[in-house]
Amino acid sequence: MKIGIMGGGLSGVSIAYFLQKNDKIKSIEILEKEHELGGLCRSFSLNGLYHDIGPHVIFSKDKEILDLIINFLGSNKNKLKRSNKIYYKNRFIKYPFENELSALPNDDREYCLNAFLNNPYERYEAKNLLQYFMKMFGKGMTDIYLKPYNEKIWKFDPAFMDTQMIGRIPQPLKEDILKSAAGTSIEGYLHQLYFYYPKKGGINSLIKSFVNRFNKKVRIITGSEVVKLQSVNNKWKTKTDKGVLKEYDLIISTIPLQSLIKIYKSNIPKKNFDSVNDLKYISLIITIVNVKKDNIGDNFAVMVPDKDIIFHRLSKLNFLGKSYGMKDGSTTLMVEITYLKDDLIDRMSSKDLEEKIIEGLENTKFINDREQINFIETKRFEYAYVIYDLNHKKNVNIVRNYFANQGIKLCGRFGEFEYLNMDAVIRHAKNLSEEIVENI
Repeated sequence: MKIGIMGGGLSGVSIAYFLQKNDKIKSIEILEKEHELGGLCRSFSLNGLYHDIGPHVIFSKDKEILDLIINFLGSNKNKLKRSNKIYYKNRFIKYPFENELSALPNDDREYCLNAFLNNPYERYEAKNLLQYFMKMFGKGMTDIYLKPYNEKIWKFDPAFMDTQMIGRIPQPLKEDILKSAAGTSIEGYLHQLYFYYPKKGGINSLIKSFVNRFNKKVRIITGSEVVKLQSVNNKWKTKTDKGVLKEYDLIISTIPLQSLIKIYKSNIPKKNFDSVNDLKYISLIITIVNVKKDNIGDNFAVMVPDKDIIFHRLSKLNFLGKSYGMKDGSTTLMVEITYLKDDLIDRMSSKDLEEKIIEGLENTKFINDREQINFIETKRFEYAYVIYDLNHKKNVNIVRNYFANQGIKLCGRFGEFEYLNMDAVIRHAKNLSEEIVENI
């Protein structure tokens, strides 16, 4: 069997790794449109510093997958303790928000605590994300942090998002909230409290770890975008933007569903086009800002719910280890801004965006003044996060069922259109590889 994998991100390289072990599979080709593998797990070098597309960290409740990743990285890994903050009213609050209510101004602390203990919404079934926040945390924590921050990152009203995200959100215990308000700092997201990260090379080191374990069956073709996919006589025929024709027995697609449906040459029912076009996603701007003075302290990520600040989060790359800091002792910040296609942020030039970022850094006092900036660079990425809007399940089921009936295997965050972390991407790739092998 000859297998073609469209897309060379983490899902593409991990499924190739798992499939190569089967003797019945004769060859595997990865077709990647960019000139390097990695997808959202690419890393970029700027003035000798590596940075990722957002703050990737390695953790998992899935011990098998976590052990695999740790083994693959070998000695090229650091184990770090999470130190994330929320910046609210000129003060740092421990993340998650409910873990340090005592750090809030008195009025806000009392509002959050009273609304949590006397919550009229807790007996209702939560049918959307906003209702879940109100039910589990009360109106105080929802109004002060959860609602504004989620509106800011998703560019979407949480009242129109379903509850698929709640598995990522810990349920606060009453006794913990009381401790938090009284001044005892607690921990949330315990499986993320410690995380791993490559000592050098950025998260793309994980991609390279998979590639280094490929055998001769696997061929990587970069700079090769598939522009046509067609089934002919039980074979899959592809054509790339370079005019190269390929033939496979099986196709696995890890590319965004929006891209897949454009290149698939078949009589696609209108409802499938409509369902794909109705799938929502967020795009991402990453701006790297190197500054002379460190105002972030011994913290990694800082969340900013303030609607008047253009960015929702920034990360201090120096936190990740010696290889991620410059020899001059400066601090490198990675600033994140999400946007929807054709919204006002999307239409802004990089120069105007960077000006708004600098204003935000000054207003939050993350920098003292713009004269502290050594260099700044901005990159944009169209596909970053899947939005679980109220129509997501319906739309994604229609599309998945259609491509399953066509014999096209889907895998990965945008291949399946699920908000999968790295460990879940690898798990899905492993499960799909086992399913394919069983049916050979």
